[in-house]
Amino acid sequence: MKFEHLIEINDPLNPLIDSLTREQLWRGLVLHAQSPKLFVAHLDDCAISAQTADGFQRRRRFGQLSIDDQVFLTPLEEVRYEVHAQGEISASSLRVTIEAPAEQLLFVRFRYDDGHDAATDQANAMYDEFKKSAYQEADIDAIRIVRELAAAGRLDTSYLN
Repeated sequence: MKFEHLIEINDPLNPLIDSLTREQLWRGLVLHAQSPKLFVAHLDDCAISAQTADGFQRRRRFGQLSIDDQVFLTPLEEVRYEVHAQGEISASSLRVTIEAPAEQLLFVRFRYDDGHDAATDQANAMYDEFKKSAYQEADIDAIRIVRELAAAGRLDTSYLN
């Protein structure tokens, strides 16, 4: 399953949407990767290890299920998650990119790839539609939380330092 969707962050023509800076959005996306328990209610634990200049490894635990992945950070541009095949979990990836097509416009694009071939995708079509819907709802909720954190000043550099 290859799936992508776009969430609008800033629209200067819509006064009902509080604008975020690219930096606030970036900090929120990184926080989502580093502290996912703030964003995912059913996550029991997340342990970060092997930090490097461009990312880190982590293990997330959902009850008895543990998932190891690697997170790559391209500052102010992209957070990329790579899950390697482990047990019954197949290799997959998620790329979260910040897009600014024009001044004051800001979007986040989420690109999912479960690593399956076209035949498997066709066999799993109905199941994949449920997964797409769940991913999209989780991403919308994550951006809602990022907005709340920004409104509370928790994504400002003065708060983080």
